[in-house]
Amino acid sequence: MLRVIYRRVLDLGLKVGMKVKGVVTGIQPYGVFVDLGNQNQGLIHISECQSGYVEDINQLFSVGEIVSSLIIDIDEYTGKISLSTRSNSVNYEVFKQSANGRFSNHHYWTNYRLNIGFSTLSKRRSEWMEDAKDFF
Repeated sequence: MLRVIYRRVLDLGLKVGMKVKGVVTGIQPYGVFVDLGNQNQGLIHISECQSGYVEDINQLFSVGEIVSSLIIDIDEYTGKISLSTRSNSVNYEVFKQSANGRFSNHHYWTNYRLNIGFSTLSKRRSEWMEDAKDFF
């Protein structure tokens, strides 16, 4: 059942980083529920409504209002969609994924083209051995 819900979200093409429009269907003290269509509903948590402190969420939103928001998370198991109206930037890296699911611009923290192996360790080994002998 849970996989069916998540698959429905994926079939619609919804991904993290996409801007979506929806209609506010409910307001609670902890956030706003937004109908995204096709039986999908997202939640804008009160911390994602605007930058800074929100004293009364009813002053920001009203039921029936059309809201433009950003998808910040999709729960893999339940299919719940987390939205944000304070994030105005769209992450276009989501759309640059290759077919196998890896990002096209992968960053390596080391220079993997250098085949130095453990040679840097072997250069320092004698120095470390002397330090160890002096210590013990």
